[in-house]
Order: sequence, then C-alpha cells, then structure tokens
Amino acid sequence: MWYGVLCGLAAGSMWGMVFVMPKWLAEFSPFELMFGRYVAYALISLVLLAPRLGGLLRQLTRADYLLLLRYALAGNVVYYLLLSCGVQMAGVSAASLIIGMLPLTISLLGRRDHGSVSLRVLAWPLALVAVGMVCINVEVFSGAAGQGAWTSVAAGMLCAVGALLSWTWYAVDNTRFLKRNPRFSSGDWSGLFGIASGLVALVMGLVVFGIGSIGGMEQAAAPPRDWLRFWLLITLVAAGASVIGNQLWNMACRRVPVTLSGQLLLFEILFGLLYGYLYQHRAPRPLEVLAIVLLIGGVAWSVWLHAERRPARRTIQSGVF
Repeated sequence: MWYGVLCGLAAGSMWGMVFVMPKWLAEFSPFELMFGRYVAYALISLVLLAPRLGGLLRQLTRADYLLLLRYALAGNVVYYLLLSCGVQMAGVSAASLIIGMLPLTISLLGRRDHGSVSLRVLAWPLALVAVGMVCINVEVFSGAAGQGAWTSVAAGMLCAVGALLSWTWYAVDNTRFLKRNPRFSSGDWSGLFGIASGLVALVMGLVVFGIGSIGGMEQAAAPPRDWLRFWLLITLVAAGASVIGNQLWNMACRRVPVTLSGQLLLFEILFGLLYGYLYQHRAPRPLEVLAIVLLIGGVAWSVWLHAERRPARRTIQSGVF
C-alpha cells in the first residue's frame, strides 16, 4: 500500500501543473489548451507504444474501446476544458476549492468497494479536508466581492463543479477497471487512454476550428500570440501531467482502496497551490498555511486508518509496471 501512496504523491506533483498552465498561457482559450495538451499526449503515447501497439489493440474488445472513449471524455477532454474555464474565470484557488472536494465525492461513490474504509471511520479526516479547502478560499471570495467579479467567479465555479463530477466518475470507474483487468499494465493503459483522448480532441478541434464557433476565435487575426511558447509548455504538461502522471496514478490505483485513492488526490491540490505561489512570486498567507496543514493532516490520518485496517497477511500485487 505504501508504494501506492508514493505513486499517488508523485502523480499529484505532475498534475499540479494543470492548475497554473491556464495562467501561463492566458492569451489562449480553454479549448485551445485542451486541444493542444491531448493531441500532444496522443503523439507521445503513440511513440512510446509503437513497438507493441498492434498487440495491445488486438487485446481490446468492443467494450474496451467504448470504455476508452468514455474515459477520454470524462477523465481528460471534458474535465480539462471545464477546469481551464474555471481557472481562467475564477482563479487557481477558487477552482481548487471545488476540485479539492474529490476526496469527498470519490469516497462517497466508492464507499462499497472492497478494501474501502467506512465513511463513519473516515469522518474526521474528511472533516479536516473540508475545513482546509474552505480556509484556502475565504480570501478569494472576499476579494471577488470587492472587485464586483461575482459573475465571473460564479461561472468559473460552475465549470469547476462540472469538472469535479466528470473526474469523480472517471476516477472510481477506472480504478475498478484496473483492479479487474491485470492484462493491461499501468503504462499501456495510460498510453491507450492518451491515444483515445487525442483522437477525441482532434475530432472536436476539426469541428470547432473549422466552423469558428468557439468564443474568442475571432481574435486569431488580432495581435500575434507566442505559438512556440504554447507548444513548448503544452508538450511539457502533456509529458509530465498526462503521460507520467497518469501512469503513476494507475500504479497507485492498483495498490490502494478506492476511498484512499480519493484522499491521495489532495496532493494534486497541494502541488497546484505551490506552483501557483511560485507563479505569483509570493509566500502563502497565514490562512493558506493553516489550510495546507489541515489538508496534509487529513491525508496522513486517512492513510494511517487504511493501513491500520489492512489484513495482517500479505497479498501478492497483480499489477505490473
């Protein structure tokens, strides 16, 4: 289990980049960010899987193809499009408030899975997490009220709620699939997931860019944008957050119960905040420090509860790298 926890921590360090990328590339629309990231993810996955891609595709059933399509939409394309909108309209911390509820929603959805700890036992760790997430955003909303920016914040929050629901379903269902199907390694499944996500993004891009129906596309002829910087950062995030991060997450999912995997997602929020502070060139404020302590405490408490309730006998891990 502890190896799974470390994989979850490492995945969070990769995924935290997605919270600041919309700020790094603020001149580009959320759709352009989504399109670039997942097309790059697909291309990298194709290169990595090239020697064994034919064999992998022959293993896939019709149900697997449909599942990859659903996962590509819920776990990547729709999720990141909504998250980017939320970050650009409401800010990094405000979006974190909603996405930070993933431990709660995943624990609720996966509460009956094998090896999960009951919500009654997890009540106090989850309470720490909830209080921590509220602390992070107290100053965000007071600042928005002073600037008369409630409309933008509310719209961004709605987008983040959509992202939360989308990723909750994906996280739980993907974990269940990986535990039932050891025939796919964590890396191979991540690569197939990336190719499916890139194909979905490519089809959507051809439609949207073709008819010019996305908001802000009219500005393409306005001041030139730094496309070299765009593709460099997009490729960095695709390689780190998508290729490496997803593989690490798949490895974690095979080694920890669903309810614990939800708690491990807080590492993504913590690293997202850290990268946000670095981007803003500032230290966390006292209330933010308190929130971070509460979040880390909640995760550590949850890990301890899961470790305490594991059977004494050792079980052989069926997952492969």
